[in-house]
Amino acid sequence: MTTLTTLDATAGRVIALFERLPALVGGNADLLRRGRFLTTDFAIVVGATPLLVRVDGGRVTSITRGPFLLRPWAFSITAEPETWLKLLKRVPDPGTHDLMALSKVGLARIEGNLQPFMANLQVIKDIVTAPRALT
Repeated sequence: MTTLTTLDATAGRVIALFERLPALVGGNADLLRRGRFLTTDFAIVVGATPLLVRVDGGRVTSITRGPFLLRPWAFSITAEPETWLKLLKRVPDPGTHDLMALSKVGLARIEGNLQPFMANLQVIKDIVTAPRALT
């Protein structure tokens, strides 16, 4: 049985990993080149905590921790903290290796305006999984 303290600690760990996205993405010249046409705001939701990710020209310029009132984003990716940890493992297990795989098996939800998500799918997947370098 998982206690509330354990869930909070796991969520905190995942949020800390995502808050390092600006440096991780900024240090990846290939990802910056491939994402140079992507400018959007999207939410990564860790359990009940939303993180607003601002991407400008492929560079993650800010990560803002919610909750928010009237802060728009194009799309959101929602999963439980344990699911995010599975995705962010250096070598993830089959079925937890990709955002689309997590969505297919019901462990993650992708909602909102999916046009920028699908038009930049590989770049977004690489941005979201950039913290693998830290695990």
